[in-house]
Amino acid sequence: MALFSEKNKNELHLIAMFIIAEIAQAHEGSLGMVHSYIDALATTGVDAIKFQMHIPEAESSEYEPFRVKFSYEDDTRFDYWKRMSFTLEQWKGIKTHCDEVGLEFMCSPFSNMAVEQLEQIGVKRYKIGSGEVNNLLILEKISQTGKPIILSSGMSNFEELDQTVSFLKDRKVSFSILQCTTSYPTQPEQYGLNVIQELKNRYQVTVGYSDHSAQIETCIAATALGAEILEFHVVFDRRQFGPDSKSSLTIDETKALVQSVRNIKRAIGNPINKSVNNQYKELKTIFEKSLAINKNLPKGHILVFDDLEAKKPKGYGLDAVYFKKVIGKKLKFNKKQWDFLNDSDLE
Repeated sequence: MALFSEKNKNELHLIAMFIIAEIAQAHEGSLGMVHSYIDALATTGVDAIKFQMHIPEAESSEYEPFRVKFSYEDDTRFDYWKRMSFTLEQWKGIKTHCDEVGLEFMCSPFSNMAVEQLEQIGVKRYKIGSGEVNNLLILEKISQTGKPIILSSGMSNFEELDQTVSFLKDRKVSFSILQCTTSYPTQPEQYGLNVIQELKNRYQVTVGYSDHSAQIETCIAATALGAEILEFHVVFDRRQFGPDSKSSLTIDETKALVQSVRNIKRAIGNPINKSVNNQYKELKTIFEKSLAINKNLPKGHILVFDDLEAKKPKGYGLDAVYFKKVIGKKLKFNKKQWDFLNDSDLE
């Protein structure tokens, strides 16, 4: 299945690499910060900016623990989600701003109610976080929209992914899968870059990489290994408050990453035929070498290996590749040091 729906042939699956900058909760509940992120990321070359829609009453309860105890102002995780929430009209304004600067607005839902609101806002596709892969209730809700899904596989093993993939295929949903490690920040031994190809082979779908390493080389490596979608968290500064700050890239790093992966993807899309080197004909004449004599030698001298040197340019003497053929041959003429050596010089 393709990353994007078959009915929209001009959709972004025609783009070599789809890059998603994830804001998540980096805005800290500030609408002004949201719009600042949109303007900043519009300068980096990413394709989409992604948020998360948390409706506390619909997705959480007083029993939900903090992933990490980071907050000085929220007594409970439920309180934190409330502080991160925006009204439907505010979300519509965020979507409009994204449209104006040429970024696709993406937002992960964490409840069926969030899906209903995102349908009112108008999203092209749904990104499912690692914790929702086994939530078949929300996947059923999204399937009913007929829109493509991007699955982040962070906390799921293959058995669980098999179940979800079968569920989506039964409903004829277009989907893709991201290799992801749910660890913040992810360490090199946890990247799981090998899984990119494993996912491709197992499911025959578009596969990408969702990163939490806060290092640009991770996504560059994922691109070289076949990832066609990249997702990573972004903050203005990794020292700022928030649970994902240490696992994020900065705006400047994002810009550098985008340029790097676009170049890598372009290189992959233009394979070189190493059997053909006609384009180097002129350069080979300049850089390759001709056989020469490295000392004064008299007529009748029998050439040995230690008599030979190779000098630029090619074409003034025998090609250096033929040095074995001249060893043991007798000189017809006296040769001066550094003279080129040709067939006409040999008996």
